[in-house]
Amino acid sequence: MNSYRKTAVAIGLLFLIATVAYMVGSGLIDSVIHSEQSLEQVYPERTKVMTGVFLELINAVAVVCIAILMFPILKKQNEAMAIGYYGSRIMESVFLLASIIGILLLVAASQDYAGSGATEGSYYDTIKTLTTKGYDLAFDLAMLVLSLGSLMFCYLLYRSQLVPRILSVIGLIGYVALLASSCLGIIGKDPGMLLFIPGAVFEIVFPIWLIVKGFNFKAKD
Repeated sequence: MNSYRKTAVAIGLLFLIATVAYMVGSGLIDSVIHSEQSLEQVYPERTKVMTGVFLELINAVAVVCIAILMFPILKKQNEAMAIGYYGSRIMESVFLLASIIGILLLVAASQDYAGSGATEGSYYDTIKTLTTKGYDLAFDLAMLVLSLGSLMFCYLLYRSQLVPRILSVIGLIGYVALLASSCLGIIGKDPGMLLFIPGAVFEIVFPIWLIVKGFNFKAKD
């Protein structure tokens, strides 16, 4: 049980690290690539962009670590769903890494653009548009697989009562909303930030609970 307590703390910390790293990292990147500035301005802002990329990389690593640590616990409840959750977080990480690669290419394109003639402007602006849309699409795909896997995750938490059921319900609501948001994003609709709120509440309260209380394994082993 002591090892499970340490695992719960580690998972809680990883959730918080992933959430904070992605929120700050994506905010830094978005402030540059979604601004009205031309592609030429991306390279001068590279420090901000690369900081955002580093934080998103931390997030991508953290979500894989969460999957690894959660798998032995969830496997005891339902092996198929445990594998589904594990796979969804791996896929989420892959999509996040793909979006990072796109941003690195954008910085390189910006450096070339800065030294190009005016006739190259339309070509490079097209690159900026495509790369930005690719970054957004990769994010929506990452959130799609995250929401599908996390619905299984929260269902197992609810059924097993490893944490209070109210937390599991908040998670289910949050990931249904995230699923809707990602689907809307993929088809080109802007759902805004409202649909992110329930999931954000879960991903803050749940890890804090794990750090303070841990998992409830009473009558489980």
